[in-house]
Amino acid sequence: MEMRYERQYSRQLNRDMEFKIYGHAGKPMLYIPCQNGRFFDFENFRMADRLSPWIEAGRLQVFSVDTMDSESWSDSYGDCRRRIERHEQWISYLMLEIVPQMIARAKERNHEENPRLLTFGCSMGAMHAANLYFRFPDVFEGGLALSGLYDAQFCFGGYMDDLVYANSPVNYLENMPADHPYMDLYRNGRMIICVGQGAWENETLDGTRRLDGVLRSKNIPVWVDFWGYDVCHDWDWWYRQVDYFMPKLLGEE
Repeated sequence: MEMRYERQYSRQLNRDMEFKIYGHAGKPMLYIPCQNGRFFDFENFRMADRLSPWIEAGRLQVFSVDTMDSESWSDSYGDCRRRIERHEQWISYLMLEIVPQMIARAKERNHEENPRLLTFGCSMGAMHAANLYFRFPDVFEGGLALSGLYDAQFCFGGYMDDLVYANSPVNYLENMPADHPYMDLYRNGRMIICVGQGAWENETLDGTRRLDGVLRSKNIPVWVDFWGYDVCHDWDWWYRQVDYFMPKLLGEE
């Protein structure tokens, strides 16, 4: 498997940021680690091994990045406005610094004129992955979100401002008008959201049900899949879900 490590200074975050690229060609996918995660979690938790059939076959290129959760979503005693501003800087880092590199590499390796991306994450990474898809459907054509929460209240409580709202999919989707230009992009997208109903999935199950209700009310055709009562919030099940959903996400089935 072709791999490339990068350490680059981020103007959006005013610090060096690390990420890693896996694969020589294929659909570009942005991988967001779990809460407070680092770019190397993609390997350390063996998700790279699970995706290796598609990566080695030139079907998938993965960019694994660092989160900023410890300074935003996880900083429960910090000032809420400062926390969400830091998160928004991280979003700008992804969209203005990482995404252009993903697109350039896809153009070079796949000879595509206008490549669009996928996004993927588990647990809090799923929330970030889904949020990126719903906020930027002109850039991300789909993705995979496993065992996520999609309401900012789970980290910000009763606090709400413009930036928290912009990062809380159940809120902004619920209020999105039927004639919003994103609606057509959503209806041509390939977003998959999955959650189990077993151990440690209570909050994520409730959150996924709420998001599913909003999507149905808006006629946004996202595939929301509820797995069984034995399916828990853990890596072994996320591996199985990747095995099941990835061929569908990549159009192989």
